[in-house]
Order: sequence, then C-alpha cells, then structure tokens
Amino acid sequence: MDKGLHFMFCVITTMLLLRESSQTGEKNDPKMLAASKSGFGADSRGREEGLPTLTVTTILEDPYVMVRSAELEGYCIDLLKALAAMLHFSYKVKVVGDGQYGAVSSNGNWTGMIGEILRQEADIAVAPLTVTSAREEVVSFTTPFLQTGIGILLRKDTVSQEMSFFHFLAPFSKETWTGLLFAYVLTCFCLFLVARLSPCEWNEPKNEENHFTFLNSLWFGAGALALQGVTPRPKALSVRVIAAVWWLFTIALLAAYIANFTALLSSGSEQLPIQTFEDLVKQRKLEFGTLDGSSTFYFFKNSKNPIHQMIYEYMDKRRDHVLVKTYQEAVQRVMESNYAFIGESISQDLAAARHCNLIRAPEVIGARGFGIATTQASLWTKKLSIAVLKLRESGDLDYLRNKWWETSCLHKSRDRWSPLQPQALGGLFLTLAIGLALGVIAAVVELSNKSRHAAGHVKKSCCSVFTEEMCTRLRIKENTRQSQETSGRANA
Repeated sequence: MDKGLHFMFCVITTMLLLRESSQTGEKNDPKMLAASKSGFGADSRGREEGLPTLTVTTILEDPYVMVRSAELEGYCIDLLKALAAMLHFSYKVKVVGDGQYGAVSSNGNWTGMIGEILRQEADIAVAPLTVTSAREEVVSFTTPFLQTGIGILLRKDTVSQEMSFFHFLAPFSKETWTGLLFAYVLTCFCLFLVARLSPCEWNEPKNEENHFTFLNSLWFGAGALALQGVTPRPKALSVRVIAAVWWLFTIALLAAYIANFTALLSSGSEQLPIQTFEDLVKQRKLEFGTLDGSSTFYFFKNSKNPIHQMIYEYMDKRRDHVLVKTYQEAVQRVMESNYAFIGESISQDLAAARHCNLIRAPEVIGARGFGIATTQASLWTKKLSIAVLKLRESGDLDYLRNKWWETSCLHKSRDRWSPLQPQALGGLFLTLAIGLALGVIAAVVELSNKSRHAAGHVKKSCCSVFTEEMCTRLRIKENTRQSQETSGRANA
C-alpha cells in the first residue's frame, strides 16, 4: 500500500513538473509571446468571465511590437490593451510566421498577416499595416489609428553638400536681405534729408558746408553696421534720433545674424540636396530601395507619375540588391552605406529620433494610414473603428504616439534650421520706421521754429519764410547757379 501511494505521488509530481516546463517554454516563445492577455487582466480571468477571445497576428517592428524581457510591448500592444478594455474581449498575440505584412505571391495566394487572416489563422491584425485598395478587397480595415505617408530616409553625412561661395548670406532669406537693403538706403536718405532741413545741423546754408552729403550719409550708415563710429557726427536732435534708432537696429540685426549663422554652422544642416523624390532620381551617389513586397513598392508600381515610374523601374531592375526584407535591415543599411530608404514617413521619423545621424527628406507623398485588419463581414470591424475614434478623440492615441516616438536627439533640434524670414524681424523694421518718422518730424519742427523767429524780424508770414527756407536748403545749388547767372547778365 505504501509503495502504491509512493508511486502515485511520484507520477503526479512528474506530471506537474512537465506541465510547468511546457508553460515556461511557451511563454519564452516569441511566436506565442504574451498569449492569453486581455486588456489589463489575464486571459484565464477573461475566460472565466465569459469574454470572447481573439487571436491577434502582428509583426515585430520597433516601436509597434518589440520583445522586452520575454514579453511583447510597444505601440500596438498598448493599443490592443486599450481596445480590449473598451470592448471587453480577451486576446492572444502571435507573431506572423513569414515575417511579411501581406502581398500576393506568385501563386496567387496572400502572404503575411493578410494571408493568416484569410486562412483564419488569426481573427485580427494589429500592426503597422497600411490600408490599400488591394488589401481592402480581401479583408476589412478599421478607421486608421495612425496617419502616415511615403518619405525618404537618409544619412546626414551622405547628403551633406559643400558650402557655397556665398554661404555667409544663408542666415537670412532673400526677402530679408532685400528688406535690409531698402531699410539701409531709406535710413541714409533720411539722414541726408534731415541734416539739410534741421537748422541745428545746418544753420547757414549759404555760408556753411553741409557735411551730411548723401555719400557721407551712406558711409555713416555703413559704419554703424560695422559697429564703428564714423564722421560726420550729428549735432541736431532730429539727426541724433535717426542715428540712435539706426544704431539700435544694427545691433539687434547683427545679434540675429550671428545667432542664426552660428546655428547654421553648428547644425551642419544646410539645405539638403535631396529634398524631393525627383532630386533622388536625378542624383547618382545614393542607391535607394524599399521593403520587398510592401505597399510602398506597389504604390510606385501602380503610380502613373513619371517620377514614380522611374523609381519603380530602378528598384525592379535591381530588386535583389536594393530591396530589403525588414525595416531593421533598411535602417542598418542607411547607416552603414550610401543607401536611401523609401518607406513609411512615421517609421522614418522614429528612426531619425533614435539615430541622430539620420534625417528624413522634407517631401512626403501618398498619404495613407495604418488600420486594424479583420475578416470581411466581421462584426468586430465597426466596433474596433468606433473604439479607435474614441481613443483619438480622448487624446489617448496622441499620448501613445508621444510615448513611443520619444526622441533621444533633443539636443539636435537645431537641425531643423531655416533662413530668417522678414516676419521674424517685423518688430525691428517697425521700430526703425517709427524712429525715421520721428526724426523727420523733429527736423520739420526745428525748421518751423527758426522760420517763426525769422518771420518776426523780416515782417513776413511764417509760411512764406518756411517755404523759402525749405527751398533754399533743398535746392541750394540751383539757387546759387541762378544767382550767378543773374549777376553775370547784370555785369554784361
């Protein structure tokens, strides 16, 4: 009897150990990792509560689905948890067997996650799966949970160009330089005008020489730009107002120029030579490609745009060399060789955030979205779409986007450098204009005060004396010439 009980005890212990070992192996298998999870509770709890269980297929891609400490985590996993909590279902996640998103193979069958849904190996696909017309014909998609497009991922040092001969003009845009030139000429002209009108600066036009000629005014303005004091030195209040405003303008202007030029040199991000897909086709330095069998590849294949057709022909002829199998392979190739990767812009933004030597070209084409794929006529399609919309309206999708796209290159934000536009200096130009107006008004006031005093002595109206004084100061050479001609005729 004791031997029989001992034997039964050994058998039961062995079975328990084998069962625990099998469960541990299943837990560490990434193909069935995170199986039996529902929202914030375990699948066993969900089954006890009678919740429906969905088989979810996905693909390993940072930051959507990643393996960390024998568990799956990422944007799509967090999204799946939120959806399960809202719709009250449990789920088990499996990584797609062939590592593909989903495309039609040579034998006419679908591969990847789309194929698993069609073969009923999975109920839904939660992954960075692009909604396309071809896929929509065989499966159903929910409302997109992420918006994206097609961009170009580059390595910064492969697209850097040599500085041009006039690179020192880059801190300001062409419009800004045009405005500065106009402001300089206008200020110098105001200096010249006010210096002639102000009696405090030029008291006796017929006997004194006005040092503020137009050329001297230009030289005075240029000296202020170089932060150098030059002659002639203003004596009248009106001239000093204009000079002081111009000095303040030049100091602020030089500070803005130096700051922007320093940012330009330190960032090393002068205008990228590859801005668009047309630029990519025209260059010969970089090879370019995309994921083999991806929606991006078929986008260029089906596009009628001549540039897009050239890109497709290039990739199709060099299929074995330029097409990559995984997104991680694409990023690694961009970092290690002269290669440009064409793919989803939102994934490229992540790569640029994680790898500070990468950058995405500005142009993005083919706006599309990532959606959750379900079987056609599935009751879950509409429920999931409504849940996605609620998550978007509540800001949860934005929170997940910021959480998983957090950059480690915050100190590189200066890479997004651009020339300083006139709008950025609008307040500075307005201040200069007000100062010029005040200077001209002050000169007119000074001249009118002198005319009022002179009118009392010569017993003329103030307006006539003011007009004569104005004409004398503005046409002194013409008046001199006329007086000389008159005296010559009298002598004759």
